[in-house]
Amino acid sequence: MIDHLTIQRILDAASIVEVIQEFVPLKRRGVNFLGLCPFHNEKTPSFTVSPSKGIFKCFGCGKGGNVVNFIMEHEHLSYPEALRFLARKYNIEIEEKEITREEIEKQNERESMLVLTAYAGKQFMDNLFNSDEGRSVGLSYFRERGFRPDTLKKFEAGYCFEKRDAFTTKALADGFREDFLVKTGLSIKHEDRLFDRFSGRVIFPIHSLSGQILGFGGRILKSDPKTAKYVNSPESEIYHKSRIVYGIFQARKSITREDKCYLVEGYTDVLSLHEAGIENVVASSGTALTVEQVRLVKRFTRNITIIYDGDEAGIKASLRGIDIVLEEGMNVRIVLLPDGEDPDSYSKKITNEEFRNFIRDNETDFIRFKTKLLLAEAKNDPVRRAGLVKEIVSSIAVIPETITRTVYIKECSVLMDVQEAVIYNEVNKLRRQKAFQDRNRYPAPEDLPVPVATTRKQVITPPALSYHSEREIIRLLLKYGSEVFERKTDREEGTETVITVADYIVREITADNLEFDNPVFAEIFSDYKFHVNQGIFPGDQHFIRNSNPDISSASADLLADSYEISKIWKEKQAYFTTEIDLLRKIVEDTILKFKGDKIKSLQKNILKQIEEAEKANDFKKILALQKRYDILQKALLTISKNLGNRIVL
Repeated sequence: MIDHLTIQRILDAASIVEVIQEFVPLKRRGVNFLGLCPFHNEKTPSFTVSPSKGIFKCFGCGKGGNVVNFIMEHEHLSYPEALRFLARKYNIEIEEKEITREEIEKQNERESMLVLTAYAGKQFMDNLFNSDEGRSVGLSYFRERGFRPDTLKKFEAGYCFEKRDAFTTKALADGFREDFLVKTGLSIKHEDRLFDRFSGRVIFPIHSLSGQILGFGGRILKSDPKTAKYVNSPESEIYHKSRIVYGIFQARKSITREDKCYLVEGYTDVLSLHEAGIENVVASSGTALTVEQVRLVKRFTRNITIIYDGDEAGIKASLRGIDIVLEEGMNVRIVLLPDGEDPDSYSKKITNEEFRNFIRDNETDFIRFKTKLLLAEAKNDPVRRAGLVKEIVSSIAVIPETITRTVYIKECSVLMDVQEAVIYNEVNKLRRQKAFQDRNRYPAPEDLPVPVATTRKQVITPPALSYHSEREIIRLLLKYGSEVFERKTDREEGTETVITVADYIVREITADNLEFDNPVFAEIFSDYKFHVNQGIFPGDQHFIRNSNPDISSASADLLADSYEISKIWKEKQAYFTTEIDLLRKIVEDTILKFKGDKIKSLQKNILKQIEEAEKANDFKKILALQKRYDILQKALLTISKNLGNRIVL
């Protein structure tokens, strides 16, 4: 059994485009990639890969899923075997073991912690916008820094009351357990008392790739030399700071669209760049870059631009860490801001257009940037210049692509006035050492056992009468669950209640005790219902990356867009009606169709029972069944009328 955290590491590391390109030639088309489907013969490409969603879908044969599903289908492997395949590719060690009762409890604990962090995020955000203290203290701080309310809401920024146990007391009163408050780091236990970790701070929730809140960063608002300016959630079952970058959830679609990611240092830097119109940006949050963080970004693009504050000492200290980015085959560029400036401060001193132009005009290739920076430091000192050559060579040596290494060697030879042959020899020596170390640590593919190809028996059963309406309900939940369905205003109370698509669907189905016949749809709905009841909206990745391959495949299929609006029409600002424009009508009609299908199914069953009763001459039962059938028929006619007199088939 592969443990949950290892599976998450594999899925975080595996770039779906990178993996599939080893089997299928792909060409970029807009934000997606297109190729000929490997699962059926076709001449016109209909096989689409979406890096932002992490899914593939063939609109010819209908196959779809995530990166694990692709390997399962293409290589005829089971789910665990496909995970091992990807783990070998990305050099991730797997510790196989039987799942124990303690591990099951740990998984339940993880889910409980995520429910708690989602609750905390909502409380902090509500404090910021809807309380007197939050508005006068927290919101005033953000306004002074020039941040707009829409940006704060986009990142779910919040505020924790200054009273030392305000949040903890409310969470306990709302039924959350003390041990989970401590394990998530939201509360600190001291001498049998619980205190809020983030009291008196503005809050920056740290989201996973799928939008779940894993942890928080909190900034103090008072000047106190004894108190840390920033406090972050501690390491926990759900939060590992080395495996996540701040802002990836909000940036992933823009990163894919622009085919580039900007990397900054802090939370406010990310917010400021979004307000400057640069949304493809993430932050390392003050930590040194890790392989897991780089691979997370690499899933969406190979191009990364690091924006440095105008602090030369800080830049030199962080240069070595960039070798990790180069080793992953990324194209790294550097932007150096003016002295004393950071992305937050500088973006507010000039216009958005001027800031974007500055970034564009001052991007420098990393190797060239590093060479010139160290050359200026070494000057004419031969010993320091020798050390400089070693520094540059160490960065070039980790680049996996031969052509890229060759280009850099030639360029550095000119810049450093060192013969190409010398640099080649040093680079090759370092690469041989690295290859030797890797061979000892990870087995070569030929040393690994070849899994036996498995063939799964397909049992073809006719779909239930309600299959298509069930499928459409799940699609609407996955794609539009968090969208607003309606707003209800209480004029006397002066409050507004927002009902989402998910709220409406879950309420309508559970109120009538309706169930899904399709087991996959039933499981997805049950999972979604659980999250909605907790006030959480599970992101699409929650289902796409599900450990049940049937769920991940079905989710990918439902989330795949069969078409894109032409860029030409967008630029011409032509009027067109999209699904979201008609969302309320579509949702209402789908629910009615689903209810109609269930009634038809019940009627079909009643007719069978009437036949059996007729054979037994049980006239009393026949009358009772006929009466029930007529009641259902009236309900069906009502549904048909609400659908605009369309027949419910």
